[in-house]
Amino acid sequence: MAIHLTAAMRVIATGMTSVIRHVFTLTTTLIITKRAACWSLFIMALTGLSASSFAVFAADIASSHFAANSNSNSNSGSSDVITSDVSHIQAPISKTIVTTIQQTWQLNLLKEALRRSDSGYQVQQMSTQMNQKRKVEEALAGTVDVFWSMTSKELEETVLPVRIPLFKGLLGNRLLIIRKADETRFAKVKTMADFRQLKAGQNRYWPDATILEANGLPVVTSYQYTNLYPMLEGGRFDYLALGAQEIGEELASHPDPALKVDSHILLQYRSPAYFFVSPKRPELAAAILAGLESMVSDGSFDEMFNRELKIEQLYREAKFEQRVIIRLDTPDLSPLTPIERKELWLDLFSMQGAK
Repeated sequence: MAIHLTAAMRVIATGMTSVIRHVFTLTTTLIITKRAACWSLFIMALTGLSASSFAVFAADIASSHFAANSNSNSNSGSSDVITSDVSHIQAPISKTIVTTIQQTWQLNLLKEALRRSDSGYQVQQMSTQMNQKRKVEEALAGTVDVFWSMTSKELEETVLPVRIPLFKGLLGNRLLIIRKADETRFAKVKTMADFRQLKAGQNRYWPDATILEANGLPVVTSYQYTNLYPMLEGGRFDYLALGAQEIGEELASHPDPALKVDSHILLQYRSPAYFFVSPKRPELAAAILAGLESMVSDGSFDEMFNRELKIEQLYREAKFEQRVIIRLDTPDLSPLTPIERKELWLDLFSMQGAK
């Protein structure tokens, strides 16, 4: 009782400022026995405090009281005892998810996976454009909860990967944007030795640049993706390799009459794209994985993938099997990559291609 009277006197004397000051740290720490709860109601009525404000303030007083009187309280049998134990308290799990993913197949997939695992999650999109490095930094800071990216060993060791390939390996099947004037030059490529005579353009932050360099291919990089198109037209390099599912739309968004999609070469390497989650949100990574696994299991992943990415049409237009395939190694690929799970991949990696 003395504790509660002290609390009331402090509130009257100092106002609400000192109460508000403790709201975020001690709201959940107070456990009051039945008799103490009655005194609490009396003091709230006397002072005008709300229940939540009183709980915060009283917990602060109780915590100080027991720190000074732990021995006497441990021997007391009084039913007025207030106990404070914060060792097991955890912050409530946020149901709001902040993502850099825009309105794409990846966003639709994320929402469906979350719906499968827990309908309480709400996705909030960030409008700020970020490069890969910035996304990782924001995820580590907890400002961004989830983004998607082609993977690398370093990335998987930095943030939390959800190892279900979003494009079933399609992202690693690359078509080339070239200058129309070089079409005949590309048509003559038959071997890796031929291909090494051509120079690639890449975003410096993309894992692709490292893969190309590791395979002995000459690469020119830019820190800004949009700069690559004028650089290609200007002759700084010879081709820009993009995922087969994205190349048409990407070229259309950077229209240039001097450029076209090459019809001869398929550049292929194992480069899965995953959802990556902030290390501060392990429960979110688990929820996304559970939802995706459910979709893979019942076939809805493939159904949604084929429909939204128009896979049948892509196969017809890209004519993968009629192309010369240039296969690259991916030396930085994590040993945890689920290559053995055939249901997660398209069959493109088993193609022979043109001879």
